[in-house]
Amino acid sequence: MKTEYTVGVCLGASTISAVKLRKETGHGIIVEKVIRKHHEGNPKDEFASVIKAIETNGCRVLVTGRSFRDFVTIPSITEPEASEYALEYVNKDKKKKYDALVSAGGETFMVYRLDGDGKVAGISTGNKCASGTGEFFLQQIKRMNLGINEAIDAAEKGTVYSVSGRCSVFCKSDCTHALNKGVPVSDVTAGLCKMIGDKITELIIKIPHERIMVVGGTSLNRVVMSHVKNALKSIDIPDEASYFEALGAALAAFEKGVALPENYFNRDHSSFAALPPLKDAEKLVKFNESEKGIAVSGDKGIIGLDVGSTTTKAVLLRVSDDKILSSVYLRTNGNPIEASRQCYYHILDELDGIDVRITGIGVTGSGRQIAALYSLTDGVINEIIAHAAAAVHFDPEVDTIFEIGGQDAKYTHLTNSVASDYAMNEACSAGTGSFLEEAAFESFNVDYKEIADMAVKGENPPNFSDQCAAFISSDIKNASHEGIGKNDILAGLVYSICFNYVNRVKGHRPVGSKVFMQGGVCYNRAVPLAM
Repeated sequence: MKTEYTVGVCLGASTISAVKLRKETGHGIIVEKVIRKHHEGNPKDEFASVIKAIETNGCRVLVTGRSFRDFVTIPSITEPEASEYALEYVNKDKKKKYDALVSAGGETFMVYRLDGDGKVAGISTGNKCASGTGEFFLQQIKRMNLGINEAIDAAEKGTVYSVSGRCSVFCKSDCTHALNKGVPVSDVTAGLCKMIGDKITELIIKIPHERIMVVGGTSLNRVVMSHVKNALKSIDIPDEASYFEALGAALAAFEKGVALPENYFNRDHSSFAALPPLKDAEKLVKFNESEKGIAVSGDKGIIGLDVGSTTTKAVLLRVSDDKILSSVYLRTNGNPIEASRQCYYHILDELDGIDVRITGIGVTGSGRQIAALYSLTDGVINEIIAHAAAAVHFDPEVDTIFEIGGQDAKYTHLTNSVASDYAMNEACSAGTGSFLEEAAFESFNVDYKEIADMAVKGENPPNFSDQCAAFISSDIKNASHEGIGKNDILAGLVYSICFNYVNRVKGHRPVGSKVFMQGGVCYNRAVPLAM
């Protein structure tokens, strides 16, 4: 009797799974061993430990997975191809015809549209936002000090508390605020499960379907899947769901696998391409400063107040010459009225008894309506007009404005000093100041005021692209394990918000001959250098 062994390994964004198969003449293929574990941003070491634990001696080995196939010298196949092999094995009796296969993984949800033979005919995917993915769920329950099974049990008992699905960072804020208000943990976890189920449903419902198979780690969350089943009915989850792609790789290894090489790591491979040092752009950026005026008794002034999501700013302009007599920049801290009040106090203190008559107040920013109501002003100005007016005031030739704030990023094009085109980030925080600040603090305990000096010292910043805020921690861990230094990683983070801006905000819109970069993020001089 002839016996063959194979091993398939799937190197995913957050987990590694491995399957060992035995094929005996007359007995078919038997699953002999399965290993599945989180790699915690250290795929090389975890891959080595999995290979050792699965016992590959005498086995043909094949790998799959989007994230780390290039780490190894072992032959690989794509995830769609691995999924086809696994689907044929799982549905070998052909009793059910599937229209689509959904892979609900740690960082990405994929929908493989299937033809009549069970082959992949097309692929749909969610956007790069973490909100609604398995890894994001794990991050949130970790903040609540829950394990995965505890969280699922709690969600089953809870009443759904609605949380945002539009951005992982905004959803995290919803969860934090709810818990701070005393909403039970069970209700918040139930809300997270409902939101994730809705995300999966949104992807599936876009395609014609009679019967769907769902695989991947998220398919093991019975509360999430109950929401999907309630919405779509015809859903199957196979026993092999959590290691589906690894199973496919092991099946394909009978034809395409090789004996494990002695040196199976690609020693020259890095996960990240290197970007130019930020200091190379020093001559490309001019950091402007405005000259302040000196207040005298009898001056007439106008206050400009910008109440933003993260910070609140105010200036006092002298009516006669538009000189800035006083300015203040402080945290909103979720209380736009108190932040506005503190701005007024600061201006009063800075005037130090000089009698300036305030003749008007103009208010802008995300909190402009409530701040205007508090100050009894009709001068409510939208942020685009406010940015354009300020830019043109300092330089009439400016034709493009890049603006990055705490939670929003905007693009404005000016024609003859008037705003003629505009775009804003689509509910993604990854290209904003709050993302940069939080990532630096959580990963390295670096205060936002220190980021610029450290980032400019970086010599080989890694290219993190425009990664979602909730996934960047995995990239940072991976970069650290590869020996990339703190300064370089911080420079890579700075670059990433600029890539996000260029790809997701500016897009194909024009860049003119004179660009102003504005917003609180520019206090971090590394960001304009990266841009």
